[in-house]
Amino acid sequence: MEELLNEVVPQEDLERFERKYLHEFELDGEVSTETKFEYAFCLVRSRYTNDIRKGIMILEDLCRLHPDGRRDYIYYLAFGNARIKNYTEGLKYCRAFLDIESNDQVRSLEEYIKKQSDKEVAKGIAVAGGAALVLGGILGLGIAMARNKQKRDK
Repeated sequence: MEELLNEVVPQEDLERFERKYLHEFELDGEVSTETKFEYAFCLVRSRYTNDIRKGIMILEDLCRLHPDGRRDYIYYLAFGNARIKNYTEGLKYCRAFLDIESNDQVRSLEEYIKKQSDKEVAKGIAVAGGAALVLGGILGLGIAMARNKQKRDK
């Protein structure tokens, strides 16, 4: 799963679907559902976080307005959120997908997200613990220096 999440869309594909999206919008102020999806699909596979976020926004809009393609939209919402380390949202979309149908690839994505989320929590705890140790050390040093100064002053 990690390999799939790290796969990046070729820049030419992203640019081609962006041009198609903008062209349709310029013609009549509307973009077809298919073009929106193709563009969002490329965006969530971009190397840039802002592109991924934009793709997520388009997919959320599609999901709300076009329930017929909801299955695909939800999968790529889970995928995009996992790519930007928004694990809570990613899990939410995996569960929503699995409510619609059972799917091994989505289960694999869900497990990956859970593992990554657990790693992030462990890192946070380690950082907080390290900060507490440093603070305790500084406090202990300060107390020792104050006692030493009191002994010298007597």
